[in-house]
Amino acid sequence: MKVLYNDGHIDECPADEVTHVVRHSAAHIMAQAVKRLYPEADFAYGPATDNGFYYDVDLPEGVKISEEDFPAIEAEMKKIVKENLKFTVFELPREEAVALMQERGEKYKVEHIGDLPDDARITFYQQGEYIDMCVGPHLTYTKALKAFKLTGVSGAYWKGDKNNKMLTRINGTAFATKEELDEHLRLLEEAKKRDHRKIGREMDIFMMRDEAPGFPFFLPNGMTLKNELLTYWREIHRAAGYVEISTPMIMNKELWKTSGHWDHYKDNMYSTIIDDEEYCIKPMNCPGGVLVYASKPHSYRELPIRAGEIGLVHRHEMRGALHGLFRVRCFNQDDAHLFVRPDQLTDEIIGVVNLIDSVYEKFGFNYHLELSTRPEDSMGSDEDWERAESALRLALEKLGKDYVVNEGDGAFYGPKIDFHLEDSLGRTWQCGTVQLDFQMPINFDLEYTDADGSKKRPIMLHRVCFGSIERFIGILIEHFAGKFPTWLAPCQVKVLPVSEKSRDYARAVTEKLEAAGIRAVLDERDEKIGYKIREARNIDRPPYMLIIGEQEVEAGNVSVRDRSNETVTRELDDFIADVRAEIAERR
Repeated sequence: MKVLYNDGHIDECPADEVTHVVRHSAAHIMAQAVKRLYPEADFAYGPATDNGFYYDVDLPEGVKISEEDFPAIEAEMKKIVKENLKFTVFELPREEAVALMQERGEKYKVEHIGDLPDDARITFYQQGEYIDMCVGPHLTYTKALKAFKLTGVSGAYWKGDKNNKMLTRINGTAFATKEELDEHLRLLEEAKKRDHRKIGREMDIFMMRDEAPGFPFFLPNGMTLKNELLTYWREIHRAAGYVEISTPMIMNKELWKTSGHWDHYKDNMYSTIIDDEEYCIKPMNCPGGVLVYASKPHSYRELPIRAGEIGLVHRHEMRGALHGLFRVRCFNQDDAHLFVRPDQLTDEIIGVVNLIDSVYEKFGFNYHLELSTRPEDSMGSDEDWERAESALRLALEKLGKDYVVNEGDGAFYGPKIDFHLEDSLGRTWQCGTVQLDFQMPINFDLEYTDADGSKKRPIMLHRVCFGSIERFIGILIEHFAGKFPTWLAPCQVKVLPVSEKSRDYARAVTEKLEAAGIRAVLDERDEKIGYKIREARNIDRPPYMLIIGEQEVEAGNVSVRDRSNETVTRELDDFIADVRAEIAERR
C-alpha cells in the first residue's frame, strides 16, 4: 500500500503500520462526511487508536448525533471513497496556519496550534474540500479505504478536561480488507455476548446499585468464585515463601506525604477527618507494608522478606469512567512487597516473573511483557533510576523473555515490568506487574544490619499477580464466557430430575455430591427436562449436569452431560472421584 508522508513523498507503507494509516485516513474521511451533513460542525481531535479511530466534534446548539445517524454518515463516507479524492499535503508557517484555521472557523485547531512547540512543523492534509491539520501519513486516494464501520458515539471533554466543553465523540473502525473488518465485527459481537456485566447478572455473581456507584456487591456465587481465587493465591504464595499481612484501610495523611503518593495521587484519594486531623483511605497497600517492615530491626539473614496482602483499596474514578468490574472505586489488590538485598535483586525479580507466569498458565492466558521506564513526574536520582531499569532488564534477559520498552510509563517511584495477558478473543489486559523501588526505602529510612554490622538500605519490590481481584474476575467471566473451570465454577454440578418419580433419588445424589465437597445444585421445579437443561446451560453454565430419570433410579447410576453436550452413563462414585480429582488439581 502506498502512503503520503508529510514531507510530500510517497512510499510503500510498512506492514505493521498499514492498519494505523487506514484508520487515520478513515477519521479524516468521516470528518469530511460529517462536515458535509452538518456544515456548522467544528472539529477537535481525530486520531487512530489500537481499536479503530474517533473524531471529537463540536455540534451546533440543539444538534445531536446518535447511532441512528450512522447510516447517513457511512453513506456519505462511501460517496467520498467513490469520488476517489486525492490526498495532498502542505506545510505553513505558524501565523499562516493560524490564519487558515481562523478563516475556516476551526477554533479548536487554532488552540491546538498554540499548544505546539515553537519549532514544530505545522502540516495539513487535504482531500477535496476538506482540510485537516495533521502529521500523517495518509492514503494517497480516498478509494484506498476499503472497509470501515462506525461503532459508537459518546461524550468527551475537550483535551480530556472536565472544565472544558463536552464534545461528541464518534467512534469507528477500519481495516485494509473487508475480511479483516468482518472478523473484527464478529469478535465485537462475541464480546457483547460475553459482557461480564450481563453474565454477572445472569449467574448472580455481582451487582451494582445507584446507592453505591462504582462499589460492587458480590453475591453468593461471586463470593464462591472470589474465595476460590484467594485460596489458590494463598497456596502458591505460601509455597513460594511469602507471609501474609493486613494493614489498615485508613491512615494519617502525613504517611501519604512521606511515601510520595499525596503529591502524585491526591486527586484519586478519599480523605476524612479524625480527631481534627486529615486521614486518607488507602488507594494502595505499599505504605502500610513499609510500616510493617519498619516496625522492628532486621538482619541481612532475614532478607528477602516477601509480604503479601489482599488489601481493600479505594480510588476516586470519574462516574462516566466506571465500567462493571473493570473500573470501580473500591477493589481488592493482591499486593506483595519484597524487601531484598542488592545481591538478591535479580533472583527475586526472576522468582516473581515465574510465579506470575504460573498463574496465567493456570487460566490459559498468553501474555507479552513491557518494560516501563522513568516518567516525567518521577522521584529519585538519575543513578537510582538507571540501576533500577538495568536490574529489570537483566532479569528479563536471564529469563530469556521477549519484551518491549514502554518509554515514560513507569510508576513515579520506579520502573516496572507489566504483564499484558491475552484472552480468548485476542484482547489484551494489563494485570500483573513487578515494580522496583529505591525511593520508598529512602523516604521511610528503612534499614537492615549487614554481615559487617553496618546499616544498609533494602531495595523494595512491589508486585501483583491478579492486580485488582474484581477486575480479574471480570476478565475471567469474559474469557470463559461464564463457563469456568470446574474448580472455579460456583455451581460445579447441576442435578436435574426428569420427573417427580426421580426426585427422591436426585436429592440423595445431590447430598452425596455435597458431602464429597462438590458444589451441587438441585433443580426440583416442575418444568420439562429440556427447559431445565437449556436454562442450566445458558444461566448456571455448570461443567456437569446429572440427568436423573427412572432408568437411573432403577440402575442406581447417573447420566452425565458435560459442556460438549454429550451424555454418558456413569457410576456415581466414579463420577465423584473424577470430579474431586479435577478440582484438587485445578485443571
